[in-house]
Amino acid sequence: MPNGILLALIAYASYSFSDGVIKSLGGQFTVFEIGFFSTLFAGCFLFFTKPRDERWRNFWRTKRPWAVQARALAGIASGVLSVYSFTTIPLAEVYALIFLAPLLVTILSTVILKEKVGPWRWLAVVAGFVGVMLVVRPGFRELHLGHLAAFANAFLAATSVILMRSLAQQEKRTTILGALVGYGLVFNGVGAAATSFSLPNLGQLVWLMLAGVFTAGGQLLQLLAVKYAPANRIAPTHYSQIVWAVILGALFFQEYPDWLSLVGLAVVGASGLLTMVREEVRLGTVRWNPFSRTRL
Repeated sequence: MPNGILLALIAYASYSFSDGVIKSLGGQFTVFEIGFFSTLFAGCFLFFTKPRDERWRNFWRTKRPWAVQARALAGIASGVLSVYSFTTIPLAEVYALIFLAPLLVTILSTVILKEKVGPWRWLAVVAGFVGVMLVVRPGFRELHLGHLAAFANAFLAATSVILMRSLAQQEKRTTILGALVGYGLVFNGVGAAATSFSLPNLGQLVWLMLAGVFTAGGQLLQLLAVKYAPANRIAPTHYSQIVWAVILGALFFQEYPDWLSLVGLAVVGASGLLTMVREEVRLGTVRWNPFSRTRL
């Protein structure tokens, strides 16, 4: 297996471990407190990804300030909603809904970017929604606010991707990362202070730190992966998180998807891969970058 693909697989495993840690902390802290500490620790490690040709002053020097702030706010809201959904509904169901994001990008790109979308990509969109219905089964199973939060998270993640496409060639990574971390600390800090903030003990602090470290580790590994393999080979490894959702849910949270849910998860993954394949056919490449994580 090429080194780049292996690194990408480990990166997405690291992201999944972070989500699993967050889920385990759900009954101990508020959504905002988990978000604050995970952003704090992830931010500390992510600053080591600063390219050599960028400066710290790029943190506040922006060419398109409103777009940068909009992307940061979408990422923060996505993070808060993801924490809520991970702590209230099964991991596999969260991932099924979150992985609607690439399909929502297809829809938003036609509306906002005026891109042309062929029949195969529309088929992928329809199949993806069918897959989610097989997992969630509205009308046959009880739905929770966590499901709505996960879907809203997917929409915000798709919005972030659209904004990133317009910012990638104009803004520095330090600018985009700094805005996301800065807004995340302020928003979650205020939210934690306004709700039932509880000071974590040493053991809990270690777990909160692990959530951030796993996120930062995933980011660093993605940056390394892109040096060893082209984006169109790395991007499909994203869907390995669906497998991790099933494994972690079963091992640590006694969550066992039935066969219909497993079929639905497979359909969601296949629809996302089909979207990538058709995009590569149309553009000659997959629009993926090693800074593709839309939330911390």
